[in-house]
Amino acid sequence: MARRTRDDWTAVALRALAEGGVPAVAVEPLAARLGATKGSAYWHFPNRAALLAATLERWEREHTEAVIGLVEAVPDPLDRLRLLFGTVLERAGDAAVEAAMLAARDDPAVAPVLRRVTDRRVEYLTGLFGELGFAPGTARRRALLAYSVYVGQVHLLVAAPHVTGDRQALLEEALAAVTGRG
Repeated sequence: MARRTRDDWTAVALRALAEGGVPAVAVEPLAARLGATKGSAYWHFPNRAALLAATLERWEREHTEAVIGLVEAVPDPLDRLRLLFGTVLERAGDAAVEAAMLAARDDPAVAPVLRRVTDRRVEYLTGLFGELGFAPGTARRRALLAYSVYVGQVHLLVAAPHVTGDRQALLEEALAAVTGRG
């Protein structure tokens, strides 16, 4: 049996979260998926709560901070916004994780992470709209509208992927709507 790392455990836990929500992040079924023993999990995490916390931290790092890092490499704010929208609207596999997080918004382990991530994302978007020349209040409202488009797309990708149609056209329409630049 191969030695499993902390990263192996959080990766499989993130997939389980996407497939079955927070309850699916359970040591025994994850061990079976990894071909590992429960002891391997407890070597890295003192309990299931610690495994879930590490998984949520990974989600935050990969689905927010890494995406922002990718986008920040682009100098023009409109191009950054286009890349951001394109990245998040095209990641259909990530939609299931986002949907699971939103569904678990009342879970005491999930709620503070979801709030922090949402605040970070809206703050980042607000800054982008500010760089595009919008006044602070308008930038904030546009950021909320842009984030709402994202959350709606997450819902559609999970609940009714057949209705999403041409995602590139959707991207361009969404950008035109939130920036006022057709």
